Amino acid sequence: MAENTESAPAARTTPTARAGQVGGTATAPRPTLPAPTSRGGQSTQTAPSAQESRQDEAAPRQVAVVTGAGSGIGRAVALALITAGWTVVLAGRRAEALAETSRLAGPTGPDSPAIMTMPTDVTRPEQVDALFAAVHERFGRLDLLFNNAGTFGRAVPLEELDHDDWRAVVDVNLTGSFLCAQAAFRTMKAQDPQGGRIINNGSISAHTPRPHSIAYTATKHAMTGLTKSLSLDGRPYHIACGQIDIGNAATEMTGRMQTGILQANGRTAVEPVMDATDVARTVVHMAALPLTANVQFATVMATNMPYIGRG
Repeated sequence: MAENTESAPAARTTPTARAGQVGGTATAPRPTLPAPTSRGGQSTQTAPSAQESRQDEAAPRQVAVVTGAGSGIGRAVALALITAGWTVVLAGRRAEALAETSRLAGPTGPDSPAIMTMPTDVTRPEQVDALFAAVHERFGRLDLLFNNAGTFGRAVPLEELDHDDWRAVVDVNLTGSFLCAQAAFRTMKAQDPQGGRIINNGSISAHTPRPHSIAYTATKHAMTGLTKSLSLDGRPYHIACGQIDIGNAATEMTGRMQTGILQANGRTAVEPVMDATDVARTVVHMAALPLTANVQFATVMATNMPYIGRG
């Protein structure tokens, strides 16, 4: 049940890009993006317009937005997509964490996939709108949304969970996922050629809860409904939607599983974890399928975690 969790919101900053790659400043409703800067002895390049790119390249790079890209699963998936040749827009609340993800992608060059970073709080509709407007303005289309941003919330007994704690989890995990999916859907429906893919980050908790996780579990069950509705509503527009349910990927969020976490029988136990890159490879596979094929639901989990037979 690994989600990409980010700390308290940072001050809103403008989108940036790695040197030699496209990027710049975005403000709603129609962002303007200045020329890129250079890095590490590389020369500055002026990015062609999306239309020019489509004309000059027989097979232009596909464009993906990854939310919660500053750490955990989001970072692993973003790096895997970049390695696979995707242009990737990194979205998340912490500008410094997004910059680190961009840095981890390695050296850049004229033929490298473009990387754009854009600090975004997915609970804020105006910031979500600005994110997808910036993507359209810079690249002209969107091929993939990895709807990943999420938070577990406070692990406390049900009777101790207050309204603000409940609302904080619902706002990020459910409302934030809806806002991003809606904006991506609008973009994919309107673009030419029409269509695209949305992959939602569910959880093992979309199937089976843990103790003291009612807000997280409720939102992850709701994510399954979001996935099914997007799949149905997207059919006429060549928009595919799938969900990856993740169990015990080794991220900041799952650190307590390696030190001991409450089990359904009331005991505390250490649980096995898996590398987040194993999850990322699955997402890349799902993303690479033609829009005539779809992985509707996939479960990727640490082999020996207590899920089958949990409780």
